[in-house]
Amino acid sequence: GKLRLYSRLLIFLLLMCLCFEVYTIYLYIPISFCTRVDGNPLVMDPNSICRRTRTLVGRHADMCQSQPEIIQEVAKGARLGMRECQHQFHNRRWNCTSQSRNLAKILQQDIRETAFVYAITAAGVLHAVTQACSQGALPQCSCVILQSSSETSHDSPAEEVLIQASPVQDGRWEWGGCGDDVDFGYEKSRQFMDTRQQKGKSDIRTLIDLHNNEAGRQAIRIQMRTECKCHGLSGSCTLRSCWRKMPLFCQVGDYLMQTFHKAIRVMGGNDGKSLVLIDPDTPPLDANVLIYSAESPDFCQANQRTGTEGTQGRVCNSTETGHGGCDSLCCGKGFADYTLEYEENCQCRFHWCCEVQCQRCSVRKDVSLCL
Repeated sequence: GKLRLYSRLLIFLLLMCLCFEVYTIYLYIPISFCTRVDGNPLVMDPNSICRRTRTLVGRHADMCQSQPEIIQEVAKGARLGMRECQHQFHNRRWNCTSQSRNLAKILQQDIRETAFVYAITAAGVLHAVTQACSQGALPQCSCVILQSSSETSHDSPAEEVLIQASPVQDGRWEWGGCGDDVDFGYEKSRQFMDTRQQKGKSDIRTLIDLHNNEAGRQAIRIQMRTECKCHGLSGSCTLRSCWRKMPLFCQVGDYLMQTFHKAIRVMGGNDGKSLVLIDPDTPPLDANVLIYSAESPDFCQANQRTGTEGTQGRVCNSTETGHGGCDSLCCGKGFADYTLEYEENCQCRFHWCCEVQCQRCSVRKDVSLCL
């Protein structure tokens, strides 16, 4: 509907700013213009997150006016998510393009790739805001100090526990240190990323986006780990202080990439307000799985209507057989080998004080490009 079209249009506007990182100018915008908060993968720079509306929207409007530092972290998280998306897809036919116009068209389709973009961006916002809290960069939050309990056990046997001394003899440990406040980051990600729905109305695409946003946030919560530090005389580990820590964001990207391959196809229910699994044998949906409703194009041919750029001219690896290999990446159309010649700095030396002097070396590099 109109709400969905408006949201997708905002997505297009964001990447225009996100890709070129035109975000610092928000400091010069009058506060009175920041009256509403909305978020999606393409409208996540501080200048675009807060936009004018006819009415103020409670905490959202207040945050634009009084907490611009959180807006900055939200934008940073969106860029973090998009960079990870480009890393995960760099050797695939669709490479999470940085061209905003094409990405906007991709996001108008409820395909697997769109699901990943929404999930990784929501995760990026959560991660960036939470990390800023732990580093003391935000006055609204800090790290989390849990109550001590020597009887507490680990939430999951698979959790990674970092021990820096000998094992604990009696297994005693207590909460200490300063953990990551993922609850605060989760709330800010939900507040900014989740599509705003009109009261009494529902949209299947909106439900899909909301689900994938949540899947991105769950990717961080699922991978939360316990880190510990030993205490005791002469390096003994008679007691450990432990705290909760977020995973590295590259680990979040790897986890969501695995989920991408297992994404589940859905369709709208007869009531127009629910999602139904295409395959009736599929287990019930969990919050941490990615969902989509349409099959992806092959991304082989450039198509302005769908936003696909094709693979002609892409660098491929002629010795690989999987993703990134010329046979796969070039869609069976063949490739050509070229030799590139260029100059680069080499044999650099540091001279006291304080200068680095380099020579210029000629380099030849063989590359394969898709036809």
